[in-house]
Amino acid sequence: MNPVVFAVCLMLALSIARVHVVFSLIISAFAGGLMADIPAATILAALPPDAVAGVTEPGVVLKLKYLVKVFEEGITAGTTTALSYAVLGAFAVAISYSGLSQAMANVIVRRATQGSAHYVKWLLIAALLLMSIMSQNLIPIHIAFIPLVVPPLLVVMNRLQLDRRLLACVMTFGLVCTYMFVPYGFGDIFLNKILLGNISKFGMDVSGVNIYHAMFIPALGMLAGLAAAIFFSYRKPRHYQDLPVEGTAEQVAVKKENIIVALIAVSIAFLAQKYTGSLILAGLLGFAIFMVSRVIHWQQADTVFNSGIRMMSMVAFIMIAANGFAAVMNATGGIEPLVRDSVAFFGNSKALVSLAMLLVGLLVTMGIGSSFSTLPIIAAIYVPICVHMGFSPLATVAIIGTAGALGDAGSPASDSTLGPTMGFNADGQHNHVKDSVIPTFIHYNIPLLLAGWVAALVL
Repeated sequence: MNPVVFAVCLMLALSIARVHVVFSLIISAFAGGLMADIPAATILAALPPDAVAGVTEPGVVLKLKYLVKVFEEGITAGTTTALSYAVLGAFAVAISYSGLSQAMANVIVRRATQGSAHYVKWLLIAALLLMSIMSQNLIPIHIAFIPLVVPPLLVVMNRLQLDRRLLACVMTFGLVCTYMFVPYGFGDIFLNKILLGNISKFGMDVSGVNIYHAMFIPALGMLAGLAAAIFFSYRKPRHYQDLPVEGTAEQVAVKKENIIVALIAVSIAFLAQKYTGSLILAGLLGFAIFMVSRVIHWQQADTVFNSGIRMMSMVAFIMIAANGFAAVMNATGGIEPLVRDSVAFFGNSKALVSLAMLLVGLLVTMGIGSSFSTLPIIAAIYVPICVHMGFSPLATVAIIGTAGALGDAGSPASDSTLGPTMGFNADGQHNHVKDSVIPTFIHYNIPLLLAGWVAALVL
């Protein structure tokens, strides 16, 4: 069996069995590496001379040492992205401390008590969509705003009999579609650093690729799913009881001067990221503004920064492990045979090859729960296949970008589904699987799969 296929299948099986994804990646990487037929000369050349003196045929121990070396070298490729996540997490918590998220929630609640039911319904939908979008790109706080904003609105949603499955779809759209289409904030990490970075790393020149052009059709697929959720699937009223809301985030005092500082910090962070290309610098500048202005006191700095790091650390660890996994897969030499076997199986059918790649991406991301972590894994396999099949750089970006995003919406382990559940289940009336996972899987993965397939064939 091909070591790459074996490793991916093992990783997926372990992830589905709820083995922690970091352990799944590490175990699968070494299992696939050990079963691979790596040339003895390659192993011996990579290890210190004193460790291989007199050895002509390396055994399991030396082979394992070689794989550890490759894995550790691969890890370094993900450290910048991991640090970006940690800094952005700290920035997100700082924004929450400023009261900006709370102010937005207060505005919605105030308007909701004054307007007609129809007006309030569309206000809520638009507001949650806008905040979800901004949380990925303009104000990169990810899901940190949800515990502050959503629970106070539950009583209004209950009065309107607004289906929370609809709102889960709305928020997941903002959390996923934005980063896979707009190259700022988390979109910069996904599109520029991970997607384009890994495609270039594995041998394809994407310097002339317009990311909007490449991901436009997949984004339209998600937009179609959102429209179906709003205007068809969940348009009917759904009754909820007015139950006590527990476990919500602590309410933050809203001060005008703090809001002004937050807006300044967000603007400077956005501009810094846009013109320097560094999310680390952008997050640090934004955090520094909060400290200099005393929105966050010096005594609170450690607490706020550590809270942000904790919030994003798991994604960062997964990213690091995924890069190590990808490095080992590349070192096994199993990618080239996989390319040949895939081409031989599907013939010259670009349609079948692209569909297979998208389906595999869906399965892998569903298992891992993070599209950011999936990309380094599948890029190592897909780029050679795309080159061999004659896909254009635009089509390759669309295929791999879509394959990575598939499954993020609809995975039980994804922040894009866990975040909405965290808010809508504050009163115990929103089941994670039935009300977040299944609706988002149906409305986004199916149209995204079809749209990505079309993009692969027309670009």
